Amino acid sequence: MELISQLAMSGLTVFAVLFLMLLGVLVLTAIFFFFIDIAQSKDSIRRNYPVLGRFRHFFSELGEFFRQYFFAMDREEMPFNRAQRDWIDIVSKTGSRTVPFGSTRNLVPGSVIFANGMFPKLDEEHTIHVPKLIGEEGSYSYQPKSYFNISAMSYGSLSRPAIKALSYGAAMGQCWLNTGEGGVSPYHLEGKCDLVYQLGTAKFGARNDDGTLNEEKLKKVCENEQIKMIELKLSQGAKPGKGGILPAAKVTDEIAEIRGIPKGEPAISPNRHVDAKNHEELLDLIAKTRQSAQRPVGIKMVLGELESLDSFLAAIKKRGLASAPDFITLDSGDGGTGAAPMPLIDTMGLTIRESLPYTIDALEKAGLRDRIRVIATGKLITSAEAAWAFCAGADFVSSARGFMFALGCIQAMKCNENTCPTGVTTHNRRLQRGLDPQNKAVRVMNYAKTMRKELRMISHSCGVDHPNQLTRDHAMIIQLAGRSKKLSEIWPPTLPS
Repeated sequence: MELISQLAMSGLTVFAVLFLMLLGVLVLTAIFFFFIDIAQSKDSIRRNYPVLGRFRHFFSELGEFFRQYFFAMDREEMPFNRAQRDWIDIVSKTGSRTVPFGSTRNLVPGSVIFANGMFPKLDEEHTIHVPKLIGEEGSYSYQPKSYFNISAMSYGSLSRPAIKALSYGAAMGQCWLNTGEGGVSPYHLEGKCDLVYQLGTAKFGARNDDGTLNEEKLKKVCENEQIKMIELKLSQGAKPGKGGILPAAKVTDEIAEIRGIPKGEPAISPNRHVDAKNHEELLDLIAKTRQSAQRPVGIKMVLGELESLDSFLAAIKKRGLASAPDFITLDSGDGGTGAAPMPLIDTMGLTIRESLPYTIDALEKAGLRDRIRVIATGKLITSAEAAWAFCAGADFVSSARGFMFALGCIQAMKCNENTCPTGVTTHNRRLQRGLDPQNKAVRVMNYAKTMRKELRMISHSCGVDHPNQLTRDHAMIIQLAGRSKKLSEIWPPTLPS
């Protein structure tokens, strides 16, 4: 008994000594940081409140995670709320999703609802729908398999396993994959899916040193039959008027080789094509690209200056239908990216809600609607949002961030820091280990198929066979007094002039 008491006392003595040592270290550390904080002049909080001021930064960092997991309601967060993210997470894992009890959606002015028909189409009345042909029949054209596809995501902005998963998933889901402006990587090609080769303002993979188009390099890339179309990117939703930005931390040896740029330096594209400073030069570039690639060629843009679109369509009419782009990918001013300046990501460019109906009407007025296909993109990640785009007049809808959520993205907002915790947008091999391409490819496929299935379901409820038959009469927009108004009343369809 006495031995046990002695051991207990010895243990308490040791713990007391350790505690005092730890307390001493903490006091010395606090004194050390006190003098550092009081002497520095960069941070006024730390200078006025030495040591204690450091906790402000710590709690600010923690607050981001506490808000997402504990405090934010299901439909509060931006740019995508928990309800949207959870819906994609579940359908990509299981291929379906039902919800109980009732909707949690708050109908506010601007919300979209759909006008169900009194006699909806029976499911067994469903007919096989072939999406619209892109390009002129008998010339360079492409017959897509899907009206919902994967929007532009480059190898560089996204990790190697993420691009692999998208490539395999696109092949299994029978949709196209846009390469993004970083060039065609081996990982885009690996899954044998249909590819849209995006030529950004830097023309990575098909450029001369002065930034102009290298036709021989383009021909070489297009020897691969997986390349189905070429997209000339004029601007993107998150940063209209500024070229793509790939931070230096994400420019690896391999990415530098694919893009033809120095390793370890940021890849910053010019804010427009150097060989397209007006409408005529843009039409020349489209014609040159189409002739070299022998593929349909379109443009991607964010609509801002409305008169400029009208002038562009007038230039096409003057030169002839053959000069027209085969498609226009219309991005929303609130689109996403890996890195962009806040003034552009917040305030530049029209959103898809305004730009899509205007573009459709402008094409109709110019008599070019049947010649030029319209692909809508930008925050259209659920079937209801995509259905609105078809009602407004889109021929196709594509999504990037929707498929990122299918890959496992948790909206950590670390895309520009190379520290993405899910491995989607980082080149840190340790973080990439969590993303298995084969497993995530199935999720990509499930998401694509579920979107098409639910778009058909909405179409049948509205009394039509497929999304391309939806019109502005089928979409209702909630007004201030709580009443709804048809989209066709807000944007009356335009007849060809």
